Amino acid sequence: MAVLSLLLLGGLWSAVGASDMAVVTCGSVVKLLNTRHNVRLHSHDVRYGSGSGQQSVTGVTSVDDSNSYWRIRGKTATVCERGTPIKCGQPIRLTHINTVSAFGEEGEGDYLDDWTVLCNGPYWVRDGEVRFKHSSTEVLLSVTGEQYGRPISGQKEVHGMAQPSQNNYWKAMEGIFMKPRSGLT
Repeated sequence: MAVLSLLLLGGLWSAVGASDMAVVTCGSVVKLLNTRHNVRLHSHDVRYGSGSGQQSVTGVTSVDDSNSYWRIRGKTATVCERGTPIKCGQPIRLTHINTVSAFGEEGEGDYLDDWTVLCNGPYWVRDGEVRFKHSSTEVLLSVTGEQYGRPISGQKEVHGMAQPSQNNYWKAMEGIFMKPRSGLT
């Protein structure tokens, strides 16, 4: 499994406990929608032709593409038990489901894969917008709106942006959401 080296999102809160809400939890596998450009975060085994040469991470309009699923994990060298609600301000890792990263061992990656979830309220809720702030560089996961040519024609550019804007809001969409563990509030 590939580990993405840049991601983050925001949400809403009500007076009920986390176990009663539609919160995003550790172990969930989701598609992330950039709400400004209406594209889902995407990756596949195509490397950038210049620069880092790393596996490409882009935005696609297709709802059905299986290369847009990301598993939510604890930050590097930590365990986030399945079903634990993600708190606003919590560092996480987003791991691409279908590919293997060229960095790290056994797809585990390193501290450069950690993102902090920025949202409103105590938890990342499924219907709320969030931002992802890269834990090391402090840039926000963003979509530029620019499109690539061959070999990933039509896919939107994803990058890190220093300043908050409408380009760096994300929302959890399709996927498998792990039920919140009981006894959490």
